[in-house]
Amino acid sequence: MRLFTHFLALCALTLVAACGSDPAPAPVAKSGPALWQVQRGEMKGWLFGTIHVLPKGVAWETPTISEAMAKADRLVLEAADLQDEEKTLALFESMGRSPGLPPLDRRVPEEEQAALNKAISEGGTSTQLLSGYESWAAAMLLSAATQQALNVSQDDGVEPVLIATFKKAGKPIGGLETIERQFGAFDTLPQAAQSRLLVQTVHEAKDMKGLYDRILKAWTTGDMDAIAKEDENGEQPDPMVEEAVLVARNRDWVKAIEPMKGAPFIAVGAGHLTGRENLIDLLKARGFAVTRVQ
Repeated sequence: MRLFTHFLALCALTLVAACGSDPAPAPVAKSGPALWQVQRGEMKGWLFGTIHVLPKGVAWETPTISEAMAKADRLVLEAADLQDEEKTLALFESMGRSPGLPPLDRRVPEEEQAALNKAISEGGTSTQLLSGYESWAAAMLLSAATQQALNVSQDDGVEPVLIATFKKAGKPIGGLETIERQFGAFDTLPQAAQSRLLVQTVHEAKDMKGLYDRILKAWTTGDMDAIAKEDENGEQPDPMVEEAVLVARNRDWVKAIEPMKGAPFIAVGAGHLTGRENLIDLLKARGFAVTRVQ
């Protein structure tokens, strides 16, 4: 499941307008999304778990979150340059394409080909288009295409609000990694792992709306146990993929956070805050006090 939420982080790279004619009502946060205070030495900041794409009208900015943003001296995102759509798309096209690739349906087991073709058709894309991309990139594009029925958009996500707030306050904005590093986690996977990732994407497409609705409800109420339960109940990612896309990046992020001083407001996808070697556990292991404040 956490790989699904990671794809949601990057859906804007396809420039797909995910807007339906009759969007479902957006939930209103009651207790609000989860927020932690993180402290060690000369650093006393916050860690916020986000959803990168949302339907319009989700009221997630509680007084506690607003107060934390006001007290913070800077914003730290997963990758600050992810909001540069032109750069993101250019890098994706450069890293995600290779010459002489076989047709996409030949890159999955024969018993998965019918489901793959169905997901492609229902997503409004084509095998011919996706076959020009490496399997990891095709999986990402397929996931983004199937999201159109969700009526969600990165423009309505958490990050644009955070960026606008910190820019207005004249506070700096940084990142824990670069876009190259983020795409590189996928691009360096061996072909067998990329194929398994593609198959899992097809499986998740079958109930994407139900899964997203459950995640959104859990996120808006700060129910991290429910998010973790989705991880446990859903199809488990390939260990090699999970290591590269989630765990290794979490380890790198801890190294980037360790030397920080002052009061950073660190915002990362909520999927990085549950599961094996999640960011919270890794920070605690390095001597950080991590306290839930919402």
